[in-house]
Amino acid sequence: MTLQWEQVVVHSVDPTALGQWWAEALGWVVVHSSDDEFEIRPAPDRLPGLEFVRIYESKKAKSRLHLDFRPDDQEAEVARLLAHGARRTDIGQGDQPWVVLADPEGNEFCVLSQPRP
Repeated sequence: MTLQWEQVVVHSVDPTALGQWWAEALGWVVVHSSDDEFEIRPAPDRLPGLEFVRIYESKKAKSRLHLDFRPDDQEAEVARLLAHGARRTDIGQGDQPWVVLADPEGNEFCVLSQPRP
């Protein structure tokens, strides 16, 4: 038996708005959109993707799962994401080489430091 990683599901009050925000932040494409679901992928035939699914309550606590991204230039990427509507957030990380941000619905994600040569 084998498993293929299809997608990460993100619960969202407004799946279209949040999904579109992530599509623009990541440069990904929309592969499905309805009133209650919005799916994006790196390319139409490339997995895994992110699927935003409607729920009717806002986020109330620290996320138990979050995404980590490793950019070529951490400072530039953090600035770009902040300009795009992300915000800095403190989840108790202290002084670390990564930056914790949150998307417009408060879902945390990390922008890691640049890869070492």
